[in-house]
Amino acid sequence: MFMRFFTEIQIPEFPDQMDYSKSMMFLGSCFSENIGQKLIDLKFDVDMNPFGILYNPESIANSLRILLEKRVFTEDDLFQDQGLWNSFYHHSRFSDVDRDSALEKINKRISSSNEFLKRADFLVITFGTAWVYELRKTGQIVSNCHKIPAAEFKRFRLGVFEVTNVYRELLEQIWKFNPDLKVIFTVSPIRHWKDGAIENQLSKATLLLAIDNLIKGFGDKSCSYFPSYEIVMDELRDYRFYADDMLHISPVAVDYIFERFSKAAITGASRDISKSMLKINKAMSHRPVNPNTTEFKKFLEQTLALINRMSEQFPIVNLNAERNYFEQELEKL
Repeated sequence: MFMRFFTEIQIPEFPDQMDYSKSMMFLGSCFSENIGQKLIDLKFDVDMNPFGILYNPESIANSLRILLEKRVFTEDDLFQDQGLWNSFYHHSRFSDVDRDSALEKINKRISSSNEFLKRADFLVITFGTAWVYELRKTGQIVSNCHKIPAAEFKRFRLGVFEVTNVYRELLEQIWKFNPDLKVIFTVSPIRHWKDGAIENQLSKATLLLAIDNLIKGFGDKSCSYFPSYEIVMDELRDYRFYADDMLHISPVAVDYIFERFSKAAITGASRDISKSMLKINKAMSHRPVNPNTTEFKKFLEQTLALINRMSEQFPIVNLNAERNYFEQELEKL
């Protein structure tokens, strides 16, 4: 009898799957960054975190509302601290020493992501924590505290029905904006240890229950859930799958979760294309000890031939940058 040495999460294929002809927006915590970046590297059409990394459901909801209305940020929406202009709606990657430059980055991204969301086929939302920070002087739940003293914020945990009600209304607005959009929810497997061990579990439970309410309410044809949290807790429950801080997950764990995500959410044909794309990516990162060899020239020619075959077979995948790279490498020899 075959013995299983771990508890495997059963993940059925999604009724609607991603492929190279589809567009996907990823919003939320580090899981969105990890999975979204892998898809970008494989040349899928992805818009990833147009406000930067977001952790709580309210901040993600605020970001989606801003995209829907295509809001234009002004200087009144920014504040200066320690030489940087920041937005409480944005990650620090949008901060800048120059106020106009910060506004330009913010507004350009809102404009392009509004257009992307309008035509997107999938929206993947990753909740990280139900704990939020509310700026005392304005009552705004912030996306990023930007190292402002903790005394200026009120910290509390959102409730299950609070999150459910916010997203019930928000998703209806989104589907008026883009009726064909499919929504996939996930909960980040990364523990927010600063919240406390028990508080973290209560937070994750809140998020899971809210998502369950939404899927039951709207139906699994409109909303789906991918169990990234459960995969780490049950299949990868060993510290060898964690980074040095014992909280974030390791690259091996990210690769494993992405593999499970791909099998559930991406068509078999597109997974086959992505395997060839992965070969091209590895070839681009290859650095020979001595480039002036016939073997390296042959390697470049074979990779260029693969790119040309893929371009002919799958014209939807833009490989111009990769083709130019290998043509230039051949010209150097």
